[in-house]
Amino acid sequence: MIDWTHWHNEPFLTGGLIFIGWLYTILIGPWRNRLAPGTLYPRHHAIKFYAALLFFYLGVGSPLDQIAERYLLSAHMLQHQIIIYPAAILFLLGLPDWLIRPLTGHRSLQTTLKIITHPVFCGFTYTAVITGWHLPFLYDWALQNRIVHIAEHFMMFGAALLYWWPLYSPSKEFPPSSYAGQMLYLPAVIIGMTPVFAYITFSSDVLYPTYEFAPRICMLSAADDQLLAGCMMKLIGMTVAMISFAVSFLHWYRKSERENPALGRLAKIGIRTASLPIILEAPSRSR
Repeated sequence: MIDWTHWHNEPFLTGGLIFIGWLYTILIGPWRNRLAPGTLYPRHHAIKFYAALLFFYLGVGSPLDQIAERYLLSAHMLQHQIIIYPAAILFLLGLPDWLIRPLTGHRSLQTTLKIITHPVFCGFTYTAVITGWHLPFLYDWALQNRIVHIAEHFMMFGAALLYWWPLYSPSKEFPPSSYAGQMLYLPAVIIGMTPVFAYITFSSDVLYPTYEFAPRICMLSAADDQLLAGCMMKLIGMTVAMISFAVSFLHWYRKSERENPALGRLAKIGIRTASLPIILEAPSRSR
């Protein structure tokens, strides 16, 4: 049976998150003047970073983890979505540029980091890692072996950081892609993820033995649970990506208006001119 009060307190998980939070606190607090003299305390960054750690723990340390490991593929999929979206995005947004500059500004790492942070590499790596871990033999191996399961989650989190880097990079040396580039990048990744979504969603067989023979704790059969998990993968991923796409488009539009105010005025005049015949025609129709 499910123990709804069970929260993981494993030293590797809780100790690791506490250590990361402690190290971040030291770096942006007492050691801040060594890294970036005169810089104010990055409160907004800190809130996002600690929120990322909280989301990560909710994903892998809450009772959801027990349900995901033993009963429902859809719960496991939700667990992955928490790691990939809020946890990874907030983690990047929580890093001030000066905090990672000792790494991104290191000359010997420039070439390597330029390759790793390129959108093509980021998108391909993310797609390959997520797709690979959903192959039946790897996925079920992770469910049977705790160490492999931990490795799976950390690899997915690392791949998610790469996925979101072209949009939310905190580095001035390796900044986010242009807004136009972001609007091409996001649909490309969605297309790249389509095969694994289709494989899970439209398979006529239950792909993962653990869930096929798991005790049913809800009205869903193993096949319906798998269908729900595949739909969650696609719909949640597309929703987050399209919201990010809309934000990129809005920023691109505003930037274009700032750089070319005349074009913005012409666009507004064009809209008014286009609507003028409709306004003039309306009274004549009423007659």
